[in-house]
Amino acid sequence: MIKAGIIGGAGYTAGELIRILLNHPQVELIFVNSTSNAGNKLTDVHGGLLGETEMSFTDQLPYNEIDVLFFCTAHGDTKKFMEANDVPRHLRIIDLSTDYRHKAKENEFVYGLPELNKNEIKKASRIANPGCFATAIQLGLLPLAKAGLLKSDIHINAITGSTGAGVKPSATAHFSWRENNISVYKAFGHQHLQEISESLMQLQQTELPEINFIPVRGNFTRGIFVSTYLKYDGTLEDAATLYNEFYKGSPFVIVTEKNIDLKQVVNTNKCAIHLEKHGNKLLILSCIDNLVKGASGQAVHNMNLIFGLDETEGLMLKASAF
Repeated sequence: MIKAGIIGGAGYTAGELIRILLNHPQVELIFVNSTSNAGNKLTDVHGGLLGETEMSFTDQLPYNEIDVLFFCTAHGDTKKFMEANDVPRHLRIIDLSTDYRHKAKENEFVYGLPELNKNEIKKASRIANPGCFATAIQLGLLPLAKAGLLKSDIHINAITGSTGAGVKPSATAHFSWRENNISVYKAFGHQHLQEISESLMQLQQTELPEINFIPVRGNFTRGIFVSTYLKYDGTLEDAATLYNEFYKGSPFVIVTEKNIDLKQVVNTNKCAIHLEKHGNKLLILSCIDNLVKGASGQAVHNMNLIFGLDETEGLMLKASAF
């Protein structure tokens, strides 16, 4: 039995991580650390866990009782914690923040996109979980990068639910502003572009074309829907073969001939991909649940790989039937 702890337990991703770990047959959740909620029950913050646990938040860090430590902390806080605390070297760490995603010589963390780095993740003790936009966008482009076919400018429009903004209220996250509304933010300059470029170059290993990314705030709570297009000389059948071959050993990526929608992936660890050819352009549609495949589900997928479990253990989550 894998014994797990969580630091930063009050946010949306932490709530999803707790839900998945409580129902994982090979995991015992030992503690959820939150200094602001210490002593409160988990269900006081994460109401959806009602009836599933009587655990309370703690301000303690009993490292000696766990095998893996998840960080669901705000961006910048994981690195500060690691520098300020004596975290045991044997402890496996999976960080859901941005702090260790980018490649650097002093960075011991492996970038935790299983469809790209599965073998490295299996041998790693420290994992940097990818960003939600980055996950959905990369999964739509990795097969083309592997084939060296990212030659023309890449155009990406991606719409995300309000949970992507986190649990803390902000001017653009309130229901009254978000409902019946839509807006663009961080056009051409989103922070996930660096990790996307690094992953694509890992496969293509040549200079990438320009990536034009327009992030959009949607008026729904969960999910990311990505529309990507670029020039492509091959046929639709060629592209489908490329994608099916690349994702042959990836249990959570579904390449389908049918058009896709968010309801097929929300509450699951799936990424659905659909391809269309329009003249000399290839349209790639990809969608995920930003809190599961884009965060906590992917973190547990990485945990499964590290500890030699079946990749799908505890992650066969079901989408709504309607």
